[in-house]
This record gives sequence, C-alpha cells and structure tokens, in this order.
Amino acid sequence: MKLTRIAPLGALVAASTLVLAGCAANEASADGSGPSPTGDSSAALSGTINGIGSSAQGTAQQAWIAGIQTANPELNINYDPQGSGAGRKSFISGAADFAGSDAALSDDELAGTFAMCADGTSAIDLPVYISPIAIAYNIEGVDELKLDAATIAGIFSGTITRWDDAKIAALNEGVSLPDAAITVVHRSDDSGTTQNFTEYLAANAADVWTEEPSQTFPFAVGDAAKGTSGVAEAAKSAKNSITYIDESGAAGLSIAQLKVGDTFVKISADGAAAVVADSPLVTGRAAGDLAIAINRTDTQDGAWPLVLVSYLIACQQYQDADKGALVSSYIQYVAGDAAQQAAAAQAGSAPLSAELSAKVIAAAQTIK
Repeated sequence: MKLTRIAPLGALVAASTLVLAGCAANEASADGSGPSPTGDSSAALSGTINGIGSSAQGTAQQAWIAGIQTANPELNINYDPQGSGAGRKSFISGAADFAGSDAALSDDELAGTFAMCADGTSAIDLPVYISPIAIAYNIEGVDELKLDAATIAGIFSGTITRWDDAKIAALNEGVSLPDAAITVVHRSDDSGTTQNFTEYLAANAADVWTEEPSQTFPFAVGDAAKGTSGVAEAAKSAKNSITYIDESGAAGLSIAQLKVGDTFVKISADGAAAVVADSPLVTGRAAGDLAIAINRTDTQDGAWPLVLVSYLIACQQYQDADKGALVSSYIQYVAGDAAQQAAAAQAGSAPLSAELSAKVIAAAQTIK
C-alpha cells in the first residue's frame, strides 16, 4: 500500500513545509547523481523506489513520503508496513529497494548477498526512527499500573497468569486489581519490536526470561496478531489484556509505568532518546553501518530502556545507479531535522540527535 495517499492533512502540510525549507538532503543534483549540496529546489527528484518493512515506522513513513513527494511531484515512493522481518527478506531477495527494520541486519544476513546490490558490496543499517516500546494494557477501572522487568517477563512467559497475582499486587499498593486471567497479546510475525522487547527482558530479568532474544515470540502464551495495528486491535478487543507495542500504535490503551533502577518511570520519547544517546555503535561493522548496541540496563534519570531503534536498510552500491541516487536522497531527507520533527509530531517518536542525524546523512551520501 502506498502510505502517502492516506497521510492525514496535518502531516501533509507540516511535511511539505519542511521540504520547502531547502535542506540539502532533500534534493538531487542537477545531473541526477545525488543530493545537491546547496539544496537547489530546481533539481527535482523523479522515479520510483519501493520499501517494505517495519510497521512501527508506518506512521512516520506517511509523513516522510508525503513531504518529499509534495516537493517532488515526479517522485513515487511506496512503503508497505508488512513487518521488519518481511522487510529484510524482501530487500535481500530484491523485492524491495530498501527495508525498514526495527532490528539491524544480523551477521548471518550481512554474510549473504543482496540482489539489489552491486557485486562485491553489501548493505548498511541507518537509524532513522527512535521510539519507546509501551507495555500497554486494557483493564477496566485500572488507570495506573506499575511493572518491573521480572514481572513483565513472568506475564509474557506465562508464569504469572492472573492480574491479582501477589507479584503484581506488590508493585501496585492501593490499586484494585481484578480477580481475572491475564490475556497476553504478542506479535505473530517476525518482528523487530519483539526483538527489542526480548532483548530488554533478557538483559533485565534473565532469571525469569529464559529464552534468547528473538524476532519471533518464543512462548506459546496468549493470543498472536500481526503488526503494530494487529496487536493494538487485539488488545483493545480483549478484556484484561496486555501487549508490547511501539508507542505510536498504543492510542486507546493504557500504558504501564516501568521500574528503572529504583524508581517507576512514565513512558516518554525523551527517555528513549536518552538511552540511545548513551549507547555505542555495534562494533565490527562496515564503514557507514550505524547499527546501535542499545544499553538495555540504562538507569539514568528518566531513562526508558525498553526502546526500539528502527533502521532504513540500503545497499552500499546499487546495481541500478538511479535507484541508488533516489534511496540516498530519501534517507538523507528522512534523517534531516525537519523530517524528524514531522515524524515526532505524527508518531510521537524521538527526533535523532544532531550528532546522529549528521552521521546518518553522511553515511547516506556514500550510497551509490
């Protein structure tokens, strides 16, 4: 589906304004070889590129695509939010020109070949979207819920099965918890959100969460649904339910506070961004690959370590140079401050820091 066509009017207006601001990342050079360093608005982009991937990125992609196409009427960008795993598989096979993924390419994936990429070259991961993952719930009469990593791990692994369990009650003194079974809702598809969620539990509750981090949910517990919108609808439809979900999809559900260190923290994009800023890059990657090793045990004030970093994945060099130029321009646009602010307004994400934005733009400029 082409998300541009369903973008809300507010996103269109905000995004078109940011494009016309003249950011150098938004425009192609006069000879079509890549973005103009002067941001010359006369050098319009044209052609078509197709992306598949992260459903968490879906709302942000609406704003990004609407904005760049408003300024470039001959440009056509399609993005299908099938999920992170589907995006990476499609990119690897050549069914997509770029992928959106809430998990960076694995070492095994990088060791393989990419159908769109020129012989002898590989792919790179460029972070473009930072968002907190919500522990969202639907319990009538419970407006405030506090959970720690061990209790979350117990709920989602199936060892804590009722809302009035003593471990939940101990964290929520004074809250009237129902004498009811917990309905767990998790992702059915290969999901980067699941990868980030299970990384967090493995790092903070290893004695309860006994499985390795994975992009597929590892326990036969509760109900499964596909994509961000799927788990949101399933949780809204089921009484006494709980799910993990990118915050952009949690509207209509309540969100639990998370115990970080010795305090309970309310979800925030700023808290997610602070954790990412405190995290190093993954070592041993190719130049231009900016995969981030998220510090899942960060306890700085206000931190929200249950965070996802979502990437645009592209070739270092495309077999089709025209495709490479368009992908390069699009990623530079997306990483720019105005586009990041548009996504924050539309999806509630955290804009990239100035330092990280500059690194992503510089890396995207090397795409051929």
